[in-house]
Amino acid sequence: MTTLVFRLRHVPEDEAAEVSALLDEAGIAWYETTAGAFGIAMPGIWVDDADDAHRARTLIDAYQHDRAARMVAARGSVSLLDRLRERPLTSIAILSFCAFVIFVMVNPFARLVTASAS
Repeated sequence: MTTLVFRLRHVPEDEAAEVSALLDEAGIAWYETTAGAFGIAMPGIWVDDADDAHRARTLIDAYQHDRAARMVAARGSVSLLDRLRERPLTSIAILSFCAFVIFVMVNPFARLVTASAS
């Protein structure tokens, strides 16, 4: 039975190429599907054999763990404060929207409490 082992939506091309090469090196027969003309299909890497699918998933999991470690080492640890400094206007807009949503949710209850107190 055909099994999806790796989704390709929002995956960088270098990562997709490295996963394909990894499967080729392991001798796993695979094929790739695209998102189609309208972009609604599932782009991914598929394997026909169930045993190969399990092996492929194990290899891909190990690869992604290593890739994540390399990316963190290359970029360094990014804190929330670093992200706020990177994009201050976006951060202020998001925080303002969150405060507005909280205000809209809490305001009716606050009015109810003040109305019942008087």
